[in-house]
Amino acid sequence: MTQTLNTTEQQIIAAARKIFMHRGLAGARMQDIADEAGINKAMLHYYYRSKEKLFEIVFGEAIDQLLIKVNNVLAEKMPVEQKLATVVDYYITNLSENPYLPMFVLNEIQQNPDRMVQRFMHAPLFPNIQVFIGEIGTAMENGTFRKVNPAQLMVSIISMCIFPFVARPLLQAAFTVNDMQFGMMMQERKKFVTDFVMHALRP
Repeated sequence: MTQTLNTTEQQIIAAARKIFMHRGLAGARMQDIADEAGINKAMLHYYYRSKEKLFEIVFGEAIDQLLIKVNNVLAEKMPVEQKLATVVDYYITNLSENPYLPMFVLNEIQQNPDRMVQRFMHAPLFPNIQVFIGEIGTAMENGTFRKVNPAQLMVSIISMCIFPFVARPLLQAAFTVNDMQFGMMMQERKKFVTDFVMHALRP
């Protein structure tokens, strides 16, 4: 949003973000958002008439947050190996700071896949994946990487970054780690995923 928000609006947006992140659009209620913001429902409706309007704002922020740095990284002039490592670092860092974002997006994909496709594909900051895939293809042609399906490579990298956050409660229980230890695992995972991918791509 370009306009300056007053304190009450900021409280409402923060509350909506928390409720939507946990419950998605279908599971959220305006009363829940009002309670979280510490205001009455009438005041909430004064600022935002529907949860759909609030969702548009929160979801737009979430998309921008997810895409802007990836877009910047992919647009940078750097060796493709460094670019891959930077993408991995960004994804894991971003998800560590916003651990509910993956479930938020996945829930909305299940609830309204067409809406999600339209929002992602028409986002101004949507990364130029085809250019990056072309760079990977060039690295394969010149022998820097062995030849693999670039689309499969991208799906695998994104999956390795996102899955631990989607399955976090199960993983913490299985490996008997607390929140701090899980955070340390994710920091270590940046290097693990990068090394794993580079090893798989060596000719």
